[in-house]
Amino acid sequence: MDGRTLSWALRVAGVLLGCTTAAAGLLAFLLAGVALGPFLLWPHTRPGAFGVLMAGARRLAGLERNRRSFFFGDRFPEHYESCDRKVLRYLAVRGSTGLLCGVVIGLLGIGAVLAGLLVRGAVQGSLRWGELLTQSLLGGVLLFLGLQGLRSLVALDSRLARESFGPSEQELLQRRIDELAVSRAAVVQAVDAERRRIERDIHDGIQQRLVALAMLLGRARRGRDPEQADALLLQAHQESRDVLAELREVAWRVYPSALDDLGLEEALGGVAERCGVPVRTEFTVQGPLPRPVETAAYFVVSETVTNAAKHSGATAVSVRVLLDNQVLTVRVRDNGRGGADPAGVGLSGLRSRVDALDGALHIDSPEGGPTMVTAELPCV
Repeated sequence: MDGRTLSWALRVAGVLLGCTTAAAGLLAFLLAGVALGPFLLWPHTRPGAFGVLMAGARRLAGLERNRRSFFFGDRFPEHYESCDRKVLRYLAVRGSTGLLCGVVIGLLGIGAVLAGLLVRGAVQGSLRWGELLTQSLLGGVLLFLGLQGLRSLVALDSRLARESFGPSEQELLQRRIDELAVSRAAVVQAVDAERRRIERDIHDGIQQRLVALAMLLGRARRGRDPEQADALLLQAHQESRDVLAELREVAWRVYPSALDDLGLEEALGGVAERCGVPVRTEFTVQGPLPRPVETAAYFVVSETVTNAAKHSGATAVSVRVLLDNQVLTVRVRDNGRGGADPAGVGLSGLRSRVDALDGALHIDSPEGGPTMVTAELPCV
């Protein structure tokens, strides 16, 4: 028996078993209603009686969930717990549709017996051709209606299970709204943090160097000794070069122009060249990438490599960029001391940037190393 035949056999067995469990569930509810009815009507005993009723209802729902998982291969969220209303609604509708499904299967069985009698009559010659044609036409219509009804009932059973044992469309929509609200707030916070860092870099770095440059030029201008003036001008020239290098570094942290001019691979090559430790880059991407994905991938590599060079004591960093099934995976690994804080300003900003693209950022940095940062960015 091949896999497809086995699957159909399991589904047929699951449908037949579902008719039995539906009848058993309705009978259990009827008995529970008779036994607990007076206690449910009295306000003082209602909570306890309702708790007993729901305990039995959840057991029945658990059996139905296991039936769907085993015979139909359905997968439901493990940690999702349906509310009492959804459980009772499922069992009530499931009992009705299950009994109706049993009736349809019974009618199909009776139709199969009648079809056998009709074939035997045709073989024996006891039926005229007109009567045989009429009976065959009527039987074919009834068979079609029965099969369509059975198919609809099976589809309804599947939809009821998905809605009852997992989040509904409304719950998924609300969850998505909450995720987008959190992601938007995180992006705004990350942008503000980046602006403050840029302002701090300009104020504490470039501005102070420009003040020093102005002082050197002023001293050279006021000096009377030509040799001292030449030395001051030499210092001023070196200071101006340092200012340009730092300004270029700040500009690259704001947005790398190489992304627009040369693409992601060349921009990552620039990150490797400016890093103080050796960086080995493996780039396996065929075709263009969306611009937001390129930007996010660049900043993931740039921030992670910079942290590795400054704080981890790493002597080697490897970067791998891979596009597979419309998902761009960026993995940065260093051999440093580990212990990176995922809640730190830099890594939390990266997480916000990745979350804004519906991506995922994984940080594995045990004490003693190594550290591995993996970003998964969808490209659709």
